[in-house]
This record gives sequence, structure tokens and C-alpha cells, in this order.
Amino acid sequence: MTIEFFLPMEIPTVTQQEHRMAVGRGGRPYIYDPPELKEARQKFLGHLGLARSRFGPAEPIRGGVRLVTRWLWRRGAEHADGEYKLTKPDTDNSLKLFKDCMTHVGFWLDDCQVASELTEKFWADTPGIYVRVEEL
Repeated sequence: MTIEFFLPMEIPTVTQQEHRMAVGRGGRPYIYDPPELKEARQKFLGHLGLARSRFGPAEPIRGGVRLVTRWLWRRGAEHADGEYKLTKPDTDNSLKLFKDCMTHVGFWLDDCQVASELTEKFWADTPGIYVRVEEL
């Protein structure tokens, strides 16, 4: 089974790595998500939930998965459409939150099933994320 779709959106720049630590009552540290990270998660969940209802599997994939993503960032005058993006955020940091959201909406049972990944980032006239999920 292969699933392909495009999520047209302005891609959030915040990543899963941006958890914050605070000290609670009794001096115990805890980790929390800042508002920007919560907003990015909700944006991904909304877009991916719609995509799963239109293109996703009837049941979460149970076997291995290959995930291909192409992150298309809105370009400025200094970049050409289709030019590789060589600036932050890092692909691995961006992908972690995105895969967690794909797990949450039910593309697969656990993101540990993603055994193969190809992630690229480009400058583009039309921003968004191209996604291809292949069952291995």
C-alpha cells in the first residue's frame, strides 16, 4: 500500500526539540511545551487528520513503513523555486513532531515502525509538506 498527499500550509518553524524545563512546587523539575509548540502540533494534527480521512488507511498500518517527506518552505526573492533549503530547522527535528502527529491520527500504530525515511527541504512558491507512506 502506498499513500501520497500534499499538505498546503505555512510550515511551523518550531520543533519537538523546543520543550522547556521549569521547576515546580517542591523544587521538582518538569518539562512543558511552550505555546508555539502546542500551536504547531495542533496545526499538524488538523492537516494530518483531514489527510488521513481522505487518503489514509482504513486501519493503522501494522508492519514496517517507509516515510518520504518534502518540506516546501515559502521562498523569498533570494531563493529559486525548488532550491534546497540549507538553513534551520534541521530535518530530523522537524520530522519528530510530524511523525508523532501521524501516529496520533492513526497512519500507523507507533512511529518506531518507520524503518526508512527520506526527508528533504526546499524553497518553493507553494509552501507545504509532500508526504508518501509506503508499507514495507
